[in-house]
Amino acid sequence: MTSALIILFIILFPALTLYAKERIHRFARWSPLIVCYVAGLILGNVGILPESALGLLDTLSTIAVAFSLPLLLFSVDIRKWKELSGKSILALALAAFSVGLVATLAHLLFAPRTEESWKVAGMLVGLYTGGTPNLAAIKTALDVDRNVYLAVHTSDMVVSALYLLAVMTFAKPLLSRFLPKKDWDSGLATVDSAGEATSLTKFFAKNIRLRLLAALGFTAAIVALALGLSLLFPADFQTMIVILSITTLSLGASLLPKVRTIPMTFAAGEYILYIFCIAVGAMGNVSTLLTSAPTYFVYVSIVLFGSFLLHVLLCAIFKIDVDTMLIVSTSAICSPPFVGVVAVALKARKLIVPGITTGIIGYAVGNYLGIALAELLHAAGG
Repeated sequence: MTSALIILFIILFPALTLYAKERIHRFARWSPLIVCYVAGLILGNVGILPESALGLLDTLSTIAVAFSLPLLLFSVDIRKWKELSGKSILALALAAFSVGLVATLAHLLFAPRTEESWKVAGMLVGLYTGGTPNLAAIKTALDVDRNVYLAVHTSDMVVSALYLLAVMTFAKPLLSRFLPKKDWDSGLATVDSAGEATSLTKFFAKNIRLRLLAALGFTAAIVALALGLSLLFPADFQTMIVILSITTLSLGASLLPKVRTIPMTFAAGEYILYIFCIAVGAMGNVSTLLTSAPTYFVYVSIVLFGSFLLHVLLCAIFKIDVDTMLIVSTSAICSPPFVGVVAVALKARKLIVPGITTGIIGYAVGNYLGIALAELLHAAGG
């Protein structure tokens, strides 16, 4: 398989996935991220890729991370964060504290078993504060071994699915015994662009495509500036500086109304994230993954469910109602696109906007929190 064919497949397969999801009823519930990840694993383990492809795949995954972050953050309106209710902001802060503490404890438990435990702790803090973009970014910033990353990512897919099932079924009746209840109006709430599903056809609409191209150009400029800034630092810190600089510059750009109001930037960022999933999946060695996965599955399970239980306890202490707690927890652990379906399941639709907004805040701060914790654990002898 030539390099040109590999690049074409990786770039176009997400489009095929989205086309099937939109046009074929039986595929409507597909998760494009999971489909692309599995496609990458298959591509990398059927023996059709040359050994030289690893370098190309690594380059593609790195570029995808760099370009997805600005697009995901351009639609953020930082100035509206103050409009969130104090309970939502507090619940998010408690969620971040919970995952940071539990990830630290998990690191102490698993450090003797895995050399990159401190990196895994950092990735999980980013993942369960923001989402997969943060996991991917921190993986790149900390130079995490690709098989370790794949084991963590695969484990998260399974554990997060169990978590989401629990939240939408028995979690509210159970937790209502410990957390205050509030009668939320079930009227529909307006959802911002971060809650929209990625639509293939909308990318090519006349009033969108030129503005999206402009957003891609602006993204390229941010990435180039971040690369330039990284050259001012020692080589060991340059990748980390690039990721943090991209995050900071993108949030700064979101303050400009002309940037923030470009349609479909979040969806475009998600599409590039699908490209990342295929590329990183194709680099995974399944036999190595199966050998290491049990350890990381336990690690991920402890961090997700341990931080969730601590979050419940803290929300009970601070008298945060059960719906707010569950919506904010979902936005942190599963990312903003899952907020709508959980809010509908909980009959708390007025929490859709606060839930999505706290999730976007999580996207914005996840890289900082995850990298900071990883470096602290490493400096402490991790």
